[in-house]
This record gives sequence, structure tokens and C-alpha cells, in this order.
Amino acid sequence: MSKLHPAVERVTARIIDNSKDGRRRYLDLMDREAEKFPGRGALSCSNLAHGFAAAEGDKPAIAHGRGPNLAIVTAYNDMLSAHQPYGRYPEAMKLYAREIGATAQVAGGVPAMCDGVTQGQDGMELSLFSRDTIALSTAIAMSHAMFDGMALLGICDKIVPGLVIGALRFGHLPAILVPSGPMPSGLGNKEKQKVRQLYAEGKATRADLLESESASYHSPGTCTFYGTANSNQMMMEMMGLHVPGASFVPPNTPLRSALTRAAVHRLAAIGREGNDYRPMGRVVDEKAIVNAVVGLLATGGSTNHAIHIPAMARAAGIHVDWEDIDELSAVVPLLARVYPNGAGDVNHFHAAGGMGFVVRELVGAGLAHGDILTVAEGGMAAYAEEPVLEGDALVWSPAPAESGDEAMLRPVGEAFQADGGMRLVKGNLGRATFKTSAVDPDRWTIEAPCRVFETQEDVQAAFKAGELNGDVIVVVRFQGPRANGMPELHKLTPPLGVLQDRGHKVALVTDGRMSGASGKVPAAIHVTPEALAGGALAYLRDGDTVRLCARTGTLEVLADISHREAAVPPVAEKGMGRELFAMFRRHADGAERGGSAMLAEAGL
Repeated sequence: MSKLHPAVERVTARIIDNSKDGRRRYLDLMDREAEKFPGRGALSCSNLAHGFAAAEGDKPAIAHGRGPNLAIVTAYNDMLSAHQPYGRYPEAMKLYAREIGATAQVAGGVPAMCDGVTQGQDGMELSLFSRDTIALSTAIAMSHAMFDGMALLGICDKIVPGLVIGALRFGHLPAILVPSGPMPSGLGNKEKQKVRQLYAEGKATRADLLESESASYHSPGTCTFYGTANSNQMMMEMMGLHVPGASFVPPNTPLRSALTRAAVHRLAAIGREGNDYRPMGRVVDEKAIVNAVVGLLATGGSTNHAIHIPAMARAAGIHVDWEDIDELSAVVPLLARVYPNGAGDVNHFHAAGGMGFVVRELVGAGLAHGDILTVAEGGMAAYAEEPVLEGDALVWSPAPAESGDEAMLRPVGEAFQADGGMRLVKGNLGRATFKTSAVDPDRWTIEAPCRVFETQEDVQAAFKAGELNGDVIVVVRFQGPRANGMPELHKLTPPLGVLQDRGHKVALVTDGRMSGASGKVPAAIHVTPEALAGGALAYLRDGDTVRLCARTGTLEVLADISHREAAVPPVAEKGMGRELFAMFRRHADGAERGGSAMLAEAGL
């Protein structure tokens, strides 16, 4: 393991220092919880009997404490392709547990919504706060004090961060995230993107579009582009919360089953009653959070994690902000180009060397911490290997020494670009995230008059009416957590892409979200403070010249807007359950803090 890069060492030290009080309070709480809930033997007979009443053949083992009892917290539903395979997991995991003298019970389920289904729909306004709901549901599942470890079944966008946040409040117990893997590759992403743009221009029919989308999203498994779901899997490996190499093995294969079995066996082995205790609250420390950021930058991962990483860190008493991410981005090279940053998908990335290759390169170059506590023996070195089956035996072998596809994956010395491609831009309009890794460097600086909108539908209408026919910075405001739950705004991508292809200088500025599926149009997203919280976006008017520059980290309006009154925000819409989340909107904090009402109200 190489000497740690000075910038990584400096940022880690700053995070440790900034987190000193919060981390101490968190670890003290976990120590108290461990003492207060030493195991299900501390429950009264009535409590315990309720807990194993339906456990059938496992009753004696659970009743008499013959082995660890593992909680399965599942995000199963069969509408999400990524989560559909989880339907069969609990029964298999119970069998795997019995093999080593343990037991397992489904402690609870958590909601799992699909941003791909709700994209551009009213339900998307529930998306970000589904993360808080998932965390709360995880806490409810674990509140029975029946368990010695947590197997967390979740993959997609808000689901993994929500599971992690909730489980960290039970950080005196070990936890392992258990994925199910990506679907096989379908229609190429470039072809899909082309049909989307043709449809936006009126040159393709709805039937053409549906045929294209169905050929891309076509079977059980995670969507294959490198969006938030697959970035989640990468981060769980970088933080040491997966069985090594588990991220991108396809569902319903012998190797996937073997990895799930290994996760159950390992979870039983790292509980507090054994001699290799690895509680989640100690695994997720400041170094693990830095590793998650570094992995995100090195692979060109989802911008959603500029929100999720601070939120997950807060749940463990750790403070990280966009300055930390920006400073790391300046020194972490881009090693992977996975769609939308490249042509190939996560299956191609995995075949080219995948996570084992990335971990070895980053740790070897001193860009990631190799000395963190992980759920696997051997620290991060274990994650530089890849799982294979030799007959019926699961073994790990070193990741490929060379990339199998240098158009997809490269070593540190031959990186695609010298930085990680996630920049902090700031100025008199606030602070925002700019993902440069998918944007041509010639477009990293845009200065143009702005057009101000309050919904993405208004942008689409203006585009169809021919009103956006020159250089323009499109501003979409009142899209933050407090305004409407901070939905993703991917309806904007096709029309803005068309304008850019016509030769116009185009950019997007918004206090809303764009995910890891965001593409080639320069964008300052997650602007904080948001317009509803007094942010400067509320004072912009059509025609104001705005400058966005990733090179200088600038986000500013060139006009004097100090004398203006703020625009009146739209009335919060009702329907699709949005009114039930008014409390979350009212109490949510800013995007840089994680955009969470729950964490804000908990004082974390």
C-alpha cells in the first residue's frame, strides 16, 4: 500500500477534526446501546415469545440463544427490476444461516420507489424523502432488539442511503449490504439517447420511444447505466460494507447465490459474541466516507451522492461537505467511463476489471484508505480481488493486472482525466455541483442570458414553441427540498441536448436534482440555498446574464439583483400523496447537508 496522497490525507484530517464532537457523541451512544441491549436474552419471556412465535423450526435456537439471529431488512418489490430477485432471498438466507448454527428472520420491509417510473411524474416529489422514510422503516424493523446482525437488501437510488442511515442508528451491530446485480445489457445507451432526442424533436413516435426503452430496460436486475443505483453498489464496496466483489454479478446465477450465502455466513461471524466483532458504527468511519467519495469521483458516479454522502455521514456523527468533495476531486483521476460518461455499461465495466481493478489502483496510488475496518477480513486488500466459483467453492482471485477495455477502464497512470469531474461552483447565486466528467471541456464555461422557469414542463413548452433558439442558461427554481421535495429533472435533458447539438451555448442552473444519468449538457445542480429558503435564484429575471464556469468554480449573475423582491413560489401541489410529506418539506435542510428533515430534526 502506497503512502497516502497529501490531499487525501489533508481532507481526511479535516473531516476527522470537523467531526470530533459529533463522532464522539455517536460512538458513546452506540456503546450505551450495546450495554442496554446485550442480546435478545435481555427481553422478557413475553417479548421473546412474540418474537419467535412464527419461526417454526428455528424456535428452539432463537429461544435459547444457540446462535446469532440475523435481521433481514428487505426492499423487495417486483415492480423494481433491481429488487425483484429479492423475493426469493429470505428463504435461501434462512437456510444459509442454519448451515452455520445461526437463524434469520425478516425484520421488516422498506419502501422502494423507482425514479425511472416516477421520472417527470408527480410521484417524483416523494423521491428524496423516500430516503428518510426508508431510514425510519429500517429503525422500526430493528427496534425489536431481537437481532445480532443486519442483512440489508437494497440497491437503488434512495434505498441504499436510507438503509445505511437507519442501520447506523443500530451501529453496535454488524451489517452487510446484499445486492442482487445488474440485468444483462440491452439496447446500447447511445442508441437509446438518440431515440429520446428524436422524440423530443418530434421525429420519433411514442411507439418508437417505448420500443427503445423496453429494449434497454428488459429483465430482472439493476438498470445497466452508471446512475445512482450502480454508484450505490460501488460505494458499498469502497466502504467495506459488501462481501468483496458483490456489486456487479448478475442475478439468478450460481455466483450470485454463492455471494449471498457468503454474506450470511460472514455476518454471523462478525457479531459481538464472536472473536471478530465488526460493528457497523466502527466500519463506517471518516476514512470509509472518504473512500466512498474517492470511488465516486474515480468512476464518474452519480451526482445524487453529493446529497447522500453528507446524509449518510451525519448518521454516523461525521461531517463532510462539498468543499471536501471538491478538494478530493482535484486529485482523484477519472479511471472509468461508464455510460453516460462513456459508451459501455456496468456489465462492460465489470468485464473489463470492475471494482477489483478500481480498488487496487486507488489504494495502490495512495488515493484511498487501505487500512479501514471492513466486513471482510484483510481490509481493502480483499476488495482488490474478484469472486469466482471453482466447482461449488467460492474463492477470490486477484483482479486483472490490466484493463480488459481501455476505452472503459484505465489505471491511475493512464487515466481519462486528471480529476474526478465533480466540481463545486459558487458565487452570488449560491453553491452547486457541476459534474464535468460527462461534459466536453469546451462547454465547461457558459456565459449567456438566462430564461427563468419554475417547472420542467414550462421549459419543454418553451422549447416546443421555439422560444429557446439561441444561447441560453435555463434556470429552473423552486425545485429544492423545501419547495417540492427536490425531484430529478430529466425531462430537461433531451430538449437542452437538442439545443446544444444545434450549436447554441446552453447550460442548466437549478436547485433541483439530476442523477447519475445526467449527461452532456453543463449543469449547476442542487443550488443551495434553494430559492424557497431565500436563495438568490428567487431574484433572477429573464435576460439576466449568468456565468457558469467549472474551471474557476464560478456561479454568478452579472446583474445587480440586491434591490429586487423575491419571486412568489408556486403553491405546493396536492395529490399522489404529496400533501402527506408537507412536514418533510417544511423541516428539510439544505442540499449540502443532505436535504433531510429527519436528520435536521434529530439534531444530527
